[in-house]
Parts: sequence; C-alpha cells; structure tokens
Amino acid sequence: MPRIVPIADHRRSRPLAAADAFAPGAPVVDTLGRRLHDLRISVTDRCNFRCVYCMPRDVFGRDYPFLPHDALLTFEEIARVAGVFAGLGVEKIRLTGGEPLLRKHLEKLVAMLAPLPVDLTLTTNGALLARKAQALADAGLKRVTVSLDALDDATFRAMGDTDTPVATVLDGIDAAARAGLAPIKVNAVIKRGVNEHAIADLARHFRGSGHIVRFIEYMDVGATNGWRMDDVVPASEILDRIDRHFPIEPIGANYGGEVAERWRYRDGSGEVGVIASVTRAFCRDCTRLRLSTDGKLYTCLFATQGHDLRAIVRGGADDDALMRAIGGVWRQRGDRYSELRTVATAPARKVEMSYIGG
Repeated sequence: MPRIVPIADHRRSRPLAAADAFAPGAPVVDTLGRRLHDLRISVTDRCNFRCVYCMPRDVFGRDYPFLPHDALLTFEEIARVAGVFAGLGVEKIRLTGGEPLLRKHLEKLVAMLAPLPVDLTLTTNGALLARKAQALADAGLKRVTVSLDALDDATFRAMGDTDTPVATVLDGIDAAARAGLAPIKVNAVIKRGVNEHAIADLARHFRGSGHIVRFIEYMDVGATNGWRMDDVVPASEILDRIDRHFPIEPIGANYGGEVAERWRYRDGSGEVGVIASVTRAFCRDCTRLRLSTDGKLYTCLFATQGHDLRAIVRGGADDDALMRAIGGVWRQRGDRYSELRTVATAPARKVEMSYIGG
C-alpha cells in the first residue's frame, strides 16, 4: 500500500453544541448500547520516539507543525473536564500523548486528577520514566503501561526509530515497580518481518515478574504508517508462539469493554494478553472516548473528525452544559470501524494516534 500523507487539517473538528440532547442522570449509552467507561486524555502531541507504526520520521520530521502551547488544554481545563466525565460514569482515565512525560510538571496534573473516583493510569514509552516514576506515584498515579516492542536494541530501535537503549526502558519499569505503580503492563506492537521474533523473548523476560505483557496487532491507525494487512501478525499466531514455549490458557476479562484478551501461564507464573483489533475486532464492547491535546473529542481510535470541546470550555459554559455536550456526543456514537475494516476503508485519512493517544 502506498504511503498516504495526511492533509494539513487532519486535526479538524466540527462544532460541539452545548445543547446536544442529553439529560444529566440519564444512562450514558451510545446507539449500540455501549456505556461510557474509559477516557483517554492526550496531554501532548509531541514524542521523543518516531515509532514506525505511529509517528514515522518522514512525516513527523523537524518541520512538522506540532500544536502551539496556547492551543493545548491547561491542566485546570483538563481537571475540570475530567470531573465532568467522572460525573457521567467514567471509571478509568488514562493519560497519553504523544509521550505524556514530555509535558512539563505532569505530576501537578496527576495530583489534580487523583481525588476523582477513577482508576488513574498513564501510558509511556519509558524513556523518562526512571526519573519521573516516584513523583507520579507520590502525586496519586495508580499504574503505568510501558511500550516496549523488543528486548534487543537493534529491533527496538528499528521499531521506535530512536537512539534510546532498551536498558533505559527497563530501568523505567523497575523504577515504576519500586514506586508501587503496579501491576505494570508492557505493550508490544508486533509487525511482520520486523519483531515477531521478540514475542517469545518478551514473554520469557517478564514471566514471573508480576508485569503483564500485552501483544498488539499492527493497526491502520492514522494515515502515515503505510499499513498493509500483510504486516499484521494475527493474535492466533502470537498466542501459538507463546504457547509453544510456555503453555497458556484463557481467563476472563477484568471488566466489560476491556480491550485485551487475557491468558495465564498454566504453571501460575503470570499472565499475558493480546489486543486483536484487526483480526478479532472488539468494537461491540468499546467503552472509550478520547480527548485530544487541544480539546477535541474522538469517539474512535480510527475517527476522521473530532468534536470541539475546547470551544465550550473556553466559551464560559458551566459544568451542566459540558455534561450535556459530552453526553450528546456519546449517545449519537455508532463507531465500529474495526468490524467494518476492508482494503478500501483502511487508507482513509484518519486522525493520527500521536494526537489522540493509543
């Protein structure tokens, strides 16, 4: 499939009306009966890696027009919106990016969000985690997920297009564990011909550690990663590769809408997971809404357009108006891209993952 360059206004959005039909206190379910449970908040569109599946360097190069600082939601705005989401029934908030640890003083935002009755987590590439883990834990962060696509430096650098060594990420994982940010999840995107050999190595390394490795099928996120179905290593093959070395068996989800299929080692040494958005689509259970760095709401990882919440926040709307607007977006939601994916739909100019988080 040829490389698709995003159009300049890929972060476009439509106005979000504060009067969208929604009654506070009413069940917040979408057109397919899916409830709102998870909120992912992107705190920056910048990253210190250039992963081939997310921010390929030939697009996100030195001259790429990242968002100016005044376009980003402030910590106060994020905290206010997060409180409204908690009032709508959100039980899990994940801070993402880009790379969220690039946002200065992120622990201040964590402290502002910590009093909310939610599971507060963060996803990071781990490069800065060793120096930030304790401060994040002290501020009230509960858990972290760390991206790590291989254990050998050559493959890791090929996937991440970075000079950061694997040892730095492993040090970050160790620091997070010492700080109590557990259980730690380790996410590995698997791309055919690049790092499928890393599957067994990652399983072996983290087996018995208490950390949970989750293997992710290579997805057609955004419009710049040159995705082809031939590059996908299916979940069935991933599981077979693990089972060959360490026999596993399936276990149930922790909660409705959990994206990862869970498997445990038969010898009791822990668990692994697979996220199979391509070959085993889980749209029917999706409970996630995404808030971009500049305040756009996206109802799907594969969306082509967002809803402008920042305009309402900065336009003087009260919390009831925010709640009505957000609830209205969710109740109109009917996304199920992964169930409908075809060779024809995959090249669509979708929003970039680095802008709304994974």
